[in-house]
Amino acid sequence: MSTRAVLEVIALDPEDAVAAQAGGADRLELVTDMAADGLTPSPRTFAGVRAAVDLDLRVMLRLADGFAAGDVDGLVRVAGELRAAGADQFVLGFLSPDGGVDLDAVERVAVELDGCHWTFHRAIDRAADRDALRKQLADLPGLDTYLTAGSASGVDDGLPTLLAEVRRRGEPGYAQRLLVGGGLRLDHVPTLRAAGVDGFHIGGAARPGGWDEPVSAAAVAEWRAALDGV
Repeated sequence: MSTRAVLEVIALDPEDAVAAQAGGADRLELVTDMAADGLTPSPRTFAGVRAAVDLDLRVMLRLADGFAAGDVDGLVRVAGELRAAGADQFVLGFLSPDGGVDLDAVERVAVELDGCHWTFHRAIDRAADRDALRKQLADLPGLDTYLTAGSASGVDDGLPTLLAEVRRRGEPGYAQRLLVGGGLRLDHVPTLRAAGVDGFHIGGAARPGGWDEPVSAAAVAEWRAALDGV
């Protein structure tokens, strides 16, 4: 059985995707508009990235900044459009005003995805009760990953939560892969790997020049080497 950790890199376009693949990424999270922390890309952008690389692509389903679902009909429609374009993996996550999971919105989108694999993203880090959220979503089809820093403020503060959750792997609500991202640094890797974390997600860390610059294959390769060397 392979012990290779999954390295997921945020990509905005085909140039990013090609660099991420060259650096050793396993998967891409495809988004647009990082000023709003990542929104849904167009089917055309998806098609361009899909043609450029053969990596797994998880496409963001998020129409506005924040973690409210907003236009659920619109989310369902765009999910259908992306599936028609060939997308088969997704990223989503919606909260209600009280910090609980917006189960109605998540379920409606999950029905449209019809079993496609998907990640519940860092909305979990803003949830009022992480454990309750996980248990409410435990049986939704396709959900196989939680993207989380363990805290809304990032991995530095969230590390104890991440380590506690990875120890619960296999319990109801904890069967999904823990994909750690959000303020993640290379010096966090040894502790997380030693605890059994096998999923890592980078955005800004793959772009030493900032978000106005493309993904750096060399930066991704540094993360690949760190994950493989632990």
